[in-house]
Parts: sequence; structure tokens; C-alpha cells
Amino acid sequence: MQKRVVFRNWWLPYLLVAPQVAVTLVFFIWPAYQALESSLYIEDAFGFSRNFVGLENFEALWRDPSYLRSFRTTLVFGLSVTVLSMGMALALALAANRVIRAATTYRTFLIWPYAVAPALAGVLWFFMMNPSLGIVAYWLEAVFGYDWNHYVNGNQALIMVIIAAAWKQISYNFLFFLAGLQSIPKSLIEAAAIDGASPARRFWTVVFPLLSPTTFFLLVVNLVYAFFDTFAIIHATTSGGPADSTSILVYKVYNTGFVGQDYGSSAAQSVVLMVLVIAMTAIQFRFVERKVTY
Repeated sequence: MQKRVVFRNWWLPYLLVAPQVAVTLVFFIWPAYQALESSLYIEDAFGFSRNFVGLENFEALWRDPSYLRSFRTTLVFGLSVTVLSMGMALALALAANRVIRAATTYRTFLIWPYAVAPALAGVLWFFMMNPSLGIVAYWLEAVFGYDWNHYVNGNQALIMVIIAAAWKQISYNFLFFLAGLQSIPKSLIEAAAIDGASPARRFWTVVFPLLSPTTFFLLVVNLVYAFFDTFAIIHATTSGGPADSTSILVYKVYNTGFVGQDYGSSAAQSVVLMVLVIAMTAIQFRFVERKVTY
């Protein structure tokens, strides 16, 4: 029987949660309200005056071809980064979990990339895939005869930032997948092996279902990361180019507000982005969580 915690003073539980509530109000609720309010106005570049326009900023977004293209780019970018980073992390975690000798060394090397700053991760891949001096671009040309030039090819630029963003996140996912694998009782896997199940069948029928809580958590985290935390990677490498082919929504917000000085449209874009992420998270908890086995 679970015991209920009883506080001697009625105000003590409120005092304990007060710091978290204050942080949420200051760093989330208040900025979200400010963005929502600004999205209903058109302001001058210096912020001295503004005119109420209602939902005109939102209506203008859906008539803007560049914004709609940025919307599609964000969906492709977010899904690609999530699938690539989680898939690679799971494969590495499975391999590291089987290593017996020098296991700590291998795991340490796999965790190190997470300490790299996002901008530095983007610049690292930018130089490796540079068409003039990048080693990856050289291999693509020498081995496969593929001409790589992300300066002029928008699809190649998008692939580059996807790889850089996924590489940055692999270590984070690896930590959780490895912890999840190590928490699975070995007796279950050994019993499946005794019953004649192949390694692939043991993974899909025993290991992966037990990893579903970890996988679901990482799915939510990685989508939020791809939508919000990849600004530095794109800003340090392509600046949204060429021809806005890598301009995802979070970079579009910055470019419209801080470069174009259109604060009303920038605020409207941030509201749309916030609603999109909240909706995707709610859908995941509503439908994907049903497949999770706790």
C-alpha cells in the first residue's frame, strides 16, 4: 500500500514548487504571452509605435511562398534528424552493450561528441564537406564520382545540416539507449536464445519492446531538438541558404525579426512554431504512447 505524504504546514508543498513555477512563468509563460501579443501588431523597425492588425500577420504567412517552403523544409529536416540520430544511436548502443573488453573506453568516445557546441558541430561538418578542401567531398568525388557542392545545391546543403544535427544528438540518444539496454534482464534474452530465436528476432520481440519507454521519450526530445535547438548549426554553416533551402522555421523567425526587422511577422511565426511543436507532442502522447510497454 502506497503511503501518502502529509506535510505539517499547508504552505510547504507550495513553497517547494514555487521555484519551478517561477522559472516556468518567467522563461516560458511570459515570453509566450509577449510573442502572442506582438503577433497581433505591426511595429516599426525601432519599436516606437505599433498598429493593431489582428490576424493579418498570420494570414500573410500562409500567402508567403517562402514561408510555406520553410514549413516543408522543417518537417523534412525534423523527421530526418530524429530518425537518423535515433537509429544510429540505437545501433551504437547495441554494439557497445556487447563489448566486454575496454567497454568504458568505447562508451566514453561515443559520448564525447555531445560536449561539442552546436555551432562547432556545424562548422566541423561544413569543413569536412567543403567542395574545395573537405575530405568527405573528396571521397565522394574520388570513389563515387559524385560532385558535391552545397554552396549551390540546396538538397546537398539540407543533407549536410541534417547530418551535422543528427551527429550532434547521437551521443545523447546513445546514453539513454545504453542505459535502457543494461536495465533489461539478461535472463529474458537468454531464454529467447534457448528457444531458438535468432538475434534479429530476439531484438524485435524482447529487446525493442522493453526499450519502448526510452524510445518514446527520445522521440519527443529529438523532435523538439530538431525544431528548436538546431538554429546554431544552420546559422554557422549555411545561414538558411542557398535560396532558403535550409531555412527551417526557427531560423525563419530569426531572419524575419532580427534581419528583416518585421517583428509582427516574426512573432506570428514563433507562435505557429510553438503551436506546431505542442500539437506534435500531444499527438505523440495520444497515439504513439499506446504502443509503449511500461
